[in-house]
Amino acid sequence: MGITKDILYVGVNDHLVDLFEGQYDVPNGMAYNSYLICDNKVAVMDSVDAHFTDEWITKIAAALGERTPDYLVVQHMEPDHSGSVAAFAQAYPGTTIVASAQAFNMMKAYFGTDYADRRVVVKEGDTLPLGTHTLHFVTAPMVHWPEVIMTYDDADKVLFSADAFGKFGALDVEEPWLPEARRYFIGIVGKYGVQVQAVLKKAAALDIEIVCSLHGPVLHKEQLGDVLAAYDTWSAYRPETEGVLVAYSSIYGHTAEAANRLAEALREKGVETVSMDLARCDMAEAVAQAFRFSKLVLATPTYNADVFPFMKEFLHHLTERNYQNRTVAFIENGSWAPMAAKVMTKMLEGSKNLTYAATTVTVRGTLNAASEAQLAALADELSRYLPFPLNCKPRLTARLSRREAGSFCGQGGGGQQNN
Repeated sequence: MGITKDILYVGVNDHLVDLFEGQYDVPNGMAYNSYLICDNKVAVMDSVDAHFTDEWITKIAAALGERTPDYLVVQHMEPDHSGSVAAFAQAYPGTTIVASAQAFNMMKAYFGTDYADRRVVVKEGDTLPLGTHTLHFVTAPMVHWPEVIMTYDDADKVLFSADAFGKFGALDVEEPWLPEARRYFIGIVGKYGVQVQAVLKKAAALDIEIVCSLHGPVLHKEQLGDVLAAYDTWSAYRPETEGVLVAYSSIYGHTAEAANRLAEALREKGVETVSMDLARCDMAEAVAQAFRFSKLVLATPTYNADVFPFMKEFLHHLTERNYQNRTVAFIENGSWAPMAAKVMTKMLEGSKNLTYAATTVTVRGTLNAASEAQLAALADELSRYLPFPLNCKPRLTARLSRREAGSFCGQGGGGQQNN
């Protein structure tokens, strides 16, 4: 596949993987992207997962004919991208390996060699001339590993962005970029917002017309405004959408009933609301939705003087990724000593700029007149327009995808399926 006259796509699609990085559900597979720059000298941009080494090297050979690569640029050492480096180095013994110093240290650990006799170590601001094309190297530490570099081609104005601007999903499956890019970003890069902001500032100084990521589709100039705005929003921890995620866990269905009653009341008031059963949904999607919306309702029973395990896991994922700048409300349930709201508040105490709703709903076993009145009061409170914390307005909104709307999570108004 030609990207420009001199840049070719030689990546692969993976429909064998079920869990990316051992934890992320990828029903539409993954793409491991690699590119060729064909000039006076030939550069290969990154390798692919070891399961696809033969397919990848065959593609390179077919594209080059009698030519051989002069350089292999290794931007990122995570095994889904570096898994074929050693085989490539053996297949092309005359090729020079180009990477950061830290990447070569990792090669020593992974491959038993740092290619000292055939390497070029690059850092911020270094260049590599290929002929018409000159590659400019941009360091991107912790986006999302410490050794990462990005590469800017000044001839075709292409940014090879390593894992940044990627998404879940193979390239032979058509789907919108935003939902799976959000889930990918929040899950994998979400902790490193400060580092992403630093890279966005570097990118703003470049004249970029095409972005070639290591995952997901090639992005063209007409798409980049929305893509960069999304990354700015996510990495600054601003909400995208004024609305509510109701995230709940439930043992016998009573907490689920309260959560879904609240969700329905909010929808009736015109508030965009998604409810998710944390025991049954894709946890990574629930986390992404929490970052998407401006408000979050956490509903759970008290369990062993704590909260139900799925809620505890959910809160861990949020705090690990620096959840902040949101409004949070609680629904707690406990037959004799409800204390979930207190426990959840404690778990969130390290999160910045959270505004807590004045109303906490306390259910003692099952809903009664008192707790129903609290639900009505909380629906009123959350439905009133509240500006985003710190006056941060979202820069990108999008309609719910099929995944977001709940087809993967058993969401909806009934909720009694989780008895």
